[in-house]
Parts: sequence; structure tokens; C-alpha cells
Amino acid sequence: MPITIKTPEEIALIREGGRLLAGILQKLSDATRPGISTIELDATAERLIREAGGEPAFKGYRAKGSRVVFPSTICTSINDEAVHGIPGPDRILRDGDIVGIDIGMRWPIGENSKLRKALYTDMAVTVGIGHISPEAKQLLRVTAEALEIGIRAVRPGGYIGDIGHAVEKHLKKYHYGIIRNLAGHGVGYELHEEPLIPNYGSPGTGAELKPGLVIAIEPMATMGDHRVRLDRDGWTFRTVDHSLAAHFEKTVAVTNDGVEVLTPFLETDRRYIFSSRN
Repeated sequence: MPITIKTPEEIALIREGGRLLAGILQKLSDATRPGISTIELDATAERLIREAGGEPAFKGYRAKGSRVVFPSTICTSINDEAVHGIPGPDRILRDGDIVGIDIGMRWPIGENSKLRKALYTDMAVTVGIGHISPEAKQLLRVTAEALEIGIRAVRPGGYIGDIGHAVEKHLKKYHYGIIRNLAGHGVGYELHEEPLIPNYGSPGTGAELKPGLVIAIEPMATMGDHRVRLDRDGWTFRTVDHSLAAHFEKTVAVTNDGVEVLTPFLETDRRYIFSSRN
């Protein structure tokens, strides 16, 4: 699929869906606590998305080359699971865990619209459960910072490599593993579009960042080896050395004079991103 440029009208609709999705992710973050199962979080996510008028983007999704559709509304990746963890009733969050919550929404537009019938947004946050270790706190803080630094690297006339270079430079300061075979992506007409947005790279390389380009930037960092392996479930990627992994993601649009975050975390999210919950 070629790289697509969204119209101002389409970006306005993505912004509307993104604002709602950010509010839903906030509620899911609020609901995390020791003793809750990830399937409970998943049920809450689906209910909130449908109440908002959207549809889960992940549920029933089949990745390219995958034989298994994703069965849930959200991904819940615990501790050494980097991304795409599948919620389950026996997956109970415990004090000291960290959990990545990745969520996407298909936002229907309406049958009478001249625009496409649905647009997509995608975002993620990693949350500390109860009292997490200082090392885990730092991993969450630094990975969240890398996302913001990557977003600040977006500008019209810039390049995809500018984003990856900015993310990589920050994570390398802390000697974190940078997952190389998973990446951010274009988003909007589909959940996953071109171009890929790696979390490493060289300035001035890759596709040009043009106004109207909508992308999901998502740093994924580990406390050890950068390599990950795919579990038998066909979806969950886990660090090969079982080191902790963190994942943060926002959908953004390239504008005529910079960048706009279309899935903004609320300010209160900072207590979840940068410190453990009591």
C-alpha cells in the first residue's frame, strides 16, 4: 500500500476519534490494580469503545503472514512481553508488575459521508502495578520520554529517519535495548499503513514527512537484550532474555508548520507513566 496523505476533513475525524480513545485509555489506566485480570480490562475497553460509537480495531485483526486473528480488544503485555500480549482470565496483574496496554479504534463516519466509512487511531501506554522497582520506574519514564522526543522530531520536509534517530539517541543514553524488528507505522485508512517508523535510524533518510501524513510513533525498549521472540500464541512478542520491556505510542499528524498529537494523553496520565501506583 502506498503512503497516503489525509485531507483536513479526515484528520478532523481522526482527531475526534483519537480524543475519545485517549479518554478510554485513561480509564483503563485508572482501572489497573493488583488482582485484576487482563480479560476484565479487555471487557471494559470493548464496552467503552462501543459506548463511544466506535469499534475495536484489534479484535479479529489478521496481521500480514499470520494464521491467527487477534482475539481481543486490547493488547496487554506484562513484564517481559514487549507487545501484543493477549488478555486472559488467568493473566492476573500483581504488585510490582508493569503492563503495556495497546488499544486501537475504528471510528465509523457514516453511510452518507463522501469520506471513507471509517478511520483508525492507535495508542499505547505502559503502567506500573502497585509498587514497582526503581529500575522499572526509570524504564517507563525514559521510554515515555523517547516517545515525546520522537514526536518533537516530526516536521514538514523532515524524514522518517529523523524520528528513529531521536528515539534511538535517547534510549541509548540509558543503555536500553531498542527492539528493531517491530516498528511504528502509518495509520488512518487502515490500522497499519506505510510507512514503517523504526525506533532507530539516521537523520535525513527514509520517506519524507509531508503535511497530512498520519503516523503512529511507538518506542519499544527493553532493560536487556533488544531481541524478541514470538510466543506459540502467534501474537505475543517476548524478550529473549526475559528482561522487562516498555511500550508507548501516540497517533500524530504532520502539519504545515509542525506536528499535532491526535491521541493526547491527559496530564493526569503522568502519574501512571512516571511513577508506580500506591
